[in-house]
Amino acid sequence: MSLEDGLFGIHGKALALRSQRLSLLASNIANASTPGYKARDIDFESALKEATTRQGKSPADVSQAVDDAMGYRVPLQSSLDGNTVELSTEQTLFAENAVKYRTTLSFLEGRINTITRALKGE
Repeated sequence: MSLEDGLFGIHGKALALRSQRLSLLASNIANASTPGYKARDIDFESALKEATTRQGKSPADVSQAVDDAMGYRVPLQSSLDGNTVELSTEQTLFAENAVKYRTTLSFLEGRINTITRALKGE
């Protein structure tokens, strides 16, 4: 177990995964009108499980977990130009992920503040 895992537990890796998912969803939104663009997403639960599970002697790298858990989104309604981005779906997922990112960040900030106070002897 690394020092980071001991201090932050699963939350450090969750924050990194949520950050990468925000970037991916933002890319989907930015390409909503690009012909032939295929919307991608991360299966967050699967990526988190892989990032925190020990394979061999060390935890999987977060970027490797993202690559392994990434897939293409199947649209509810197909578009004539081959683009699979459904803007309302992407915006909803982006907002949901942003709230979860902020929640994880707040938890980590609280943890760091607690450790800082303990080191100062407060």
